[in-house]
Amino acid sequence: MSNPPSPQPNLQESHLKSARASLKQAIAQYGQLNRHRQIALNPSLQAALKPEVEVLKSSLDKLDQGVIRIAAFGLVSRGKSAVLNALMGEKVLQTGPLNGVTQWPRSVRWTPQNNGKVQVELIDTPGLDEIQGQARAQMARSVARQSDLILFIVAGDITRTEYQALLELEQAQKPLILVFNKTDLYPEQDIEAIYRKLQQLGATEAQSKLLTPNEIVRVAADPIPRQMRLEWPDGRVTYEWETPKPQVDELKHKLLELLNREGRSLLALNAMVQAREASVNIARKTLELRDREAEALIWKFARYKAIAVAANPIAILDLVGGAGADLALIRALGQLYDLPMTNYEAGKLWKTILLSSGGLLLGELGSSLLMGLGKSTAAAVGAAGEGALSVTAYAGTAIAQATLAGYGAYKVGRVAQVYLEQGCTWGPLGANTVIQDILNQVEPNTILYRLRQELTAGVKGDRA
Repeated sequence: MSNPPSPQPNLQESHLKSARASLKQAIAQYGQLNRHRQIALNPSLQAALKPEVEVLKSSLDKLDQGVIRIAAFGLVSRGKSAVLNALMGEKVLQTGPLNGVTQWPRSVRWTPQNNGKVQVELIDTPGLDEIQGQARAQMARSVARQSDLILFIVAGDITRTEYQALLELEQAQKPLILVFNKTDLYPEQDIEAIYRKLQQLGATEAQSKLLTPNEIVRVAADPIPRQMRLEWPDGRVTYEWETPKPQVDELKHKLLELLNREGRSLLALNAMVQAREASVNIARKTLELRDREAEALIWKFARYKAIAVAANPIAILDLVGGAGADLALIRALGQLYDLPMTNYEAGKLWKTILLSSGGLLLGELGSSLLMGLGKSTAAAVGAAGEGALSVTAYAGTAIAQATLAGYGAYKVGRVAQVYLEQGCTWGPLGANTVIQDILNQVEPNTILYRLRQELTAGVKGDRA
């Protein structure tokens, strides 16, 4: 089978450059929040946002260092530490015959030859069936989120617990390689049978997004000693124990091929996924902690819009003034939340809200125009001296139009809150924009391409 095409080096560098620019922009924007007067008045908000800002800074540091993190997961006694030791060519990580030698995640630096411009950090983890309940889930999520590639180690037919753990790790949306370890313990026919079952697992619908048969490799990381029969020239026969060398060449080749072919693009993509999560969390926390201020601001603009529309006798100015009030409200909400919002972006958001409102706000505009025309007619009749009837008609129409305008402003404000939370990752250097650009440029038959469908669905979901 021929190797997948390799992206041009300058394309991978372009991905890294875009990711760095995006992270620097986000850090410049959110990293100065503690100096903002409104933030300084809200210590709880400042404390809530600090971890997310640290995530952005950590992601940028990781990009600058060019470090690819590869984490090994699996149940107890599957040989996770042994696999990583075999890759490094030395026993750095402790192994032993007893279960549970690895008690907490531990990382070591690996410097393979011909690995391009990235550095590699291998992360060893405790057995997923050793740590119970929430602690296990939290450890797995934390390590998987910080990793760029996941090795899932098995040592035979996959168990129900392993299958469930594999599904949970897929939630991290990271490339995954299934490593069939301890093949030296099985006869060749058994190895082939187990391998075929694992390949069938990779081909199932549940696994097809992140795992294909091509991402399943066989290794014997720590082969058991074998007794060797020696025949001497004098006719003597003796027996010695010999430990075979680790058999990890297939895995090493696959990892090095991946690192050279798409390592820097993978690094950039994962940094952007983390940045997107951090930015969304910043927006969500800000919205939650400033909900009362936002509610008061929305009602204030709703009242102003209602009064202005009621007092204005010219129909077309009702629409212009109402739209202006909505745009001003969107900008004011953006400033309250310290989220990016220019006049142009406010206008785009206003149009999006109108078109996605199911016709409700568009209906409000049409009704406002009709009422405005009726109000203008009543005002003209009143000016011509037609009496109290025209004044009553004007007042009734103005009150109805003001109520509709105020309700429309309130709806715009509430929907704008949702879009501000989701839209903080868009813009020319927003995390979602960079993610989409990278995914649009990846080559077919690569690991990144197989991630494309799921990650693109997440990007579209944020933009919906």
